Amino acid sequence: MTDSKTILDAAAGKMQKVLDHLDSNLLNVRAGKASVNVLNGVMVDYYGSTIPVSQAANVTVPDAKTILIHPWEKSMIGPIEKAIINSNIGLTPSNNGEHIRLTIPALTEERRKQLVKQIKGEAENARVSLRNVRREAVEAFKKAQKDGMPEDMAKDGEEDAQKLTDKFTKRVDEALAAKEKEIMTV
Repeated sequence: MTDSKTILDAAAGKMQKVLDHLDSNLLNVRAGKASVNVLNGVMVDYYGSTIPVSQAANVTVPDAKTILIHPWEKSMIGPIEKAIINSNIGLTPSNNGEHIRLTIPALTEERRKQLVKQIKGEAENARVSLRNVRREAVEAFKKAQKDGMPEDMAKDGEEDAQKLTDKFTKRVDEALAAKEKEIMTV
């Protein structure tokens, strides 16, 4: 027989993963300030294997509007530049033969609204995932009740699963509000 704590701990672990995934997705959204996270999905061809830009170059943020990429080898400037252009992150690289500079343009009002819409979609996906985890936990309690768990203990477990879902949904809403504020701040 499965106990209540085991089911709730498993649900909490899955919900934390949903929150971590949301946080990493929100980090990749460019909010008008330079961040090395903008390059997270950019992969470069390095002698036949595909690796992240951060493994082929030193990536720094010298100021709020600039990302500086200093390749470990000068021969990598071309492939890194090509990878950035092909990645559709909306930035145009410029190089001086030694390093690549990405200048972050100021966000237009329209672009800010698009980004807010995008992060709201990410947050809604996270909420749906949380509800799916709650549903799995409730089903686990119903199965445990059939396998001999007392009915009142199963009902308490279902209520605890709902409380856990509410707690994580609140954290999703807080992360969304913080990112929305960051995007809309001019």
